[in-house]
Amino acid sequence: MTVEFFITIFIVLSAISSLLTEAIKKFMLNVEKTPVANFIALVDALLVGGGGMVATYFLFNITFTPATIIAIVGMVGCVWIGSMIGYDKVTQLFDQIKNKF
Repeated sequence: MTVEFFITIFIVLSAISSLLTEAIKKFMLNVEKTPVANFIALVDALLVGGGGMVATYFLFNITFTPATIIAIVGMVGCVWIGSMIGYDKVTQLFDQIKNKF
């Protein structure tokens, strides 16, 4: 897998994950529940990033090797950070982690 191919997939999956995160947050606000945006973004990244990479591998007949599995994990992390774009979201994540532990 080339870097350009990884970045292209990342851009598409990150956009999908961001839109899905916002839709879930709006839905939760409509049913009067308080959304935890970073957790929602993480779950979306697992589903969209991991699932999207696996689907891409199947579509392009890419075999599963240790390197491609590492790319799946890397994509999940990249999509998670990509869907939390903005300094305030990243600092909010660190504050939440600090307050939990």
